[in-house]
Amino acid sequence: MPRTNFQDLLDAGSHFGHLKRKWNPKMAPYIFMEKNGIHIIDLHKTVVKIDDAANMMKQLARAGRKILFVATKKQAKDIVAQKASAVNMPYVTERWPGGMLTNFPTIRKAVKKMNTIDKMITDGTFDTLAKREKLQITRQRAKLEKNLGSIADLNRLPSALFVVDVQKEMNAVKEANRLNIPVIAMVDTCCDPTPIDYVIPANDDAAKSIALVMDALCGAVAEGLQERKIEKEKEKEASAEKENKDGEAPVAKKIRARKSQAQAESAE
Repeated sequence: MPRTNFQDLLDAGSHFGHLKRKWNPKMAPYIFMEKNGIHIIDLHKTVVKIDDAANMMKQLARAGRKILFVATKKQAKDIVAQKASAVNMPYVTERWPGGMLTNFPTIRKAVKKMNTIDKMITDGTFDTLAKREKLQITRQRAKLEKNLGSIADLNRLPSALFVVDVQKEMNAVKEANRLNIPVIAMVDTCCDPTPIDYVIPANDDAAKSIALVMDALCGAVAEGLQERKIEKEKEKEASAEKENKDGEAPVAKKIRARKSQAQAESAE
């Protein structure tokens, strides 16, 4: 069963591309026709491409890997933040911090700084500071939270990147390409699909279209996480059983030894 269908995509306006004069010829394989000067995306291909991307994301989630969601455009940021946080995945919906992937240790330092401030607040150190220092630290904390709060749990480089609007997030795509991190993206008819590993041809301007694609992909991630949870529980049960058996073995040996000793003594 496909994760989306032609009709839902049509209702969400996913088929509307950009004006013909703004098109990128490399998107030709995904264009169905031109109507009133606007390119219409072939939604049959979109359905297949969503499934391909969803399966890959599911496998990553099942393996315990992180997928970084990136969308800073107005109509996408709230949708992406909500859906990504629901499946406990990191996301960037404010400005892309330059070098976030290629200079990851520096970003981690900034996140640690945020954690240090939090610790100061909880252990009471913050209360001993002067009023001016408190104000400076509070402002610094708010700035860090806005830009990096959503990636605070990202302890290592993500295993994949999901992007809405390839042109707007070109810096993120370039950094991922440089580090060979697979990129999944909603690609409109005006964009170059070449740097994208998993192209999802769709309207990346309509909120309904973005929400529909996000639902399908995050649904797959949720499935992967659930399967991982079940596998871990099974492993725990298996190891607990093994421990019980290993624990029982010496007791059984002692009982057998006592029996054979008693038999030997009675025979005498």
